[in-house]
Amino acid sequence: MEQLKIRTPQQFASDIEELVWQKDIPYMDAVVLFCETHNIEVETAASLIKMNAQLKLKIQSEAEVLNFLPKVARLPI
Repeated sequence: MEQLKIRTPQQFASDIEELVWQKDIPYMDAVVLFCETHNIEVETAASLIKMNAQLKLKIQSEAEVLNFLPKVARLPI
């Protein structure tokens, strides 16, 4: 097991982005995998996600696509 080296929510988000890119998995799966690998509670990860708006938005968008959350009205881009 690896030593936990999280210093900031930005570093946590960077680690999650790297997992998503390397393993080609969804963000939610990357968070769970990170928690299992580093032996931390998912609730701890949730508090880090709340502090990083970009990661929170990506997870929210992913959850909306999977119908885990109601879709939010958005302007077409």
